[in-house]
Amino acid sequence: MQQAAKPKLWTKDFIIVSSVNFFITLIFYLLMVTIGVYAVEEYGATTSQAGLITGIFIIGSLIGRLLIGRFINAIGRKNTLLIGLVFFTLATLLYFVDFGVPFLLANRLIHGFTMGMAGTASGTIVAQIIPITRKAEGIGYFSMSATLATAIGPFIGLSLSQHTSFQVILIFCVALGIIGVLTALFIYVPKLEISTKTAEVKGFKLSSFIEPNAVPVAIITLLVAFCYSSVLSYINFYAIEIDLVSTASFFFLVYAVAVLVSRPFTGRLMDSKGANYIMYPTFIIFAGGMLLLSTATNSFTLLLSGILIGLGFGNMQSSTQAIAVKLTPPHRMGLATSTFFIALDAGLGFGPYLLGYIIPKTGYSTLYVILGITVLVTTVLYYFLHGKKEHAAMEELKKSKLA
Repeated sequence: MQQAAKPKLWTKDFIIVSSVNFFITLIFYLLMVTIGVYAVEEYGATTSQAGLITGIFIIGSLIGRLLIGRFINAIGRKNTLLIGLVFFTLATLLYFVDFGVPFLLANRLIHGFTMGMAGTASGTIVAQIIPITRKAEGIGYFSMSATLATAIGPFIGLSLSQHTSFQVILIFCVALGIIGVLTALFIYVPKLEISTKTAEVKGFKLSSFIEPNAVPVAIITLLVAFCYSSVLSYINFYAIEIDLVSTASFFFLVYAVAVLVSRPFTGRLMDSKGANYIMYPTFIIFAGGMLLLSTATNSFTLLLSGILIGLGFGNMQSSTQAIAVKLTPPHRMGLATSTFFIALDAGLGFGPYLLGYIIPKTGYSTLYVILGITVLVTTVLYYFLHGKKEHAAMEELKKSKLA
């Protein structure tokens, strides 16, 4: 009887929106690892131009998330998703047009904007349709769609680039985009009732673009994403330095497996025990993974660090998103979702650029030590920004159950 009363998580709409999120993230990573080389070989772009062509996508995504978070309720959540997906696919088609590097840069910016639009919509919709009592668990499963794409996308992109042309990669991406659009047509998003008291404030106030309740946890997300960006961007360079290039190709695979295996349990624990029950251990595990990475001298150590970083940062990512959504009224979930992803994208996007100035002075090994310590220090910041409040809320909940 208790199982029958448990709200259903794996509904048709949940599966659809998770699938759509997988498709757009897969396209993002497919192009992320191939567009720079293509720009150099086909457009004669310089190395710095290739870096800008690769990275400007994230700037577009940040702009898209910042703007659409405010207008998503006015446009409609499903409409926002469909519009974003259609233009995301059209922007993918525009890569076939050769008008030089400036046009390619402009298209990458637009492509990123449309992903920010579609990604914010999908995150907002899933937060709305997940039962309240299974919010963290549901967001954990939803986030796994992006985790899978993170592991599969670069693998497919690099494999295709070695055996076929960039045009074939584009055709594959366009096909995925069309599938995403067609799939999204079948999603049902319940109408959100917004009273005049809770309606979004008009004007160009900061609260019209950023959800204040989500800012504290967004700061934590920004810092840990900044630390993780060093792994995402420089693990191959580090692997060359320590002569473990062949092993490094499996790093993100074990990372993804660690996330996939652990998230179902961490999501349920967070719903039943509270965020602190997950967040404090993940800080320690993530920091341990970074410190272990700094000492890697063999394949076992390198892959073990990947597992620890997956258990740490991988679960921290979904947990902070769940916190942001739980702290926010339903009519501002779009802003909360965009606030979270702005922080995540900013950390992952600008981290490699800033760390690029530090690496020549520290080297990779020392950098990972510094960032591991940074993660531990962020634990203290988390306590003051959210952990303390979370503990008080859970104590009140225990007292109310005992009363």
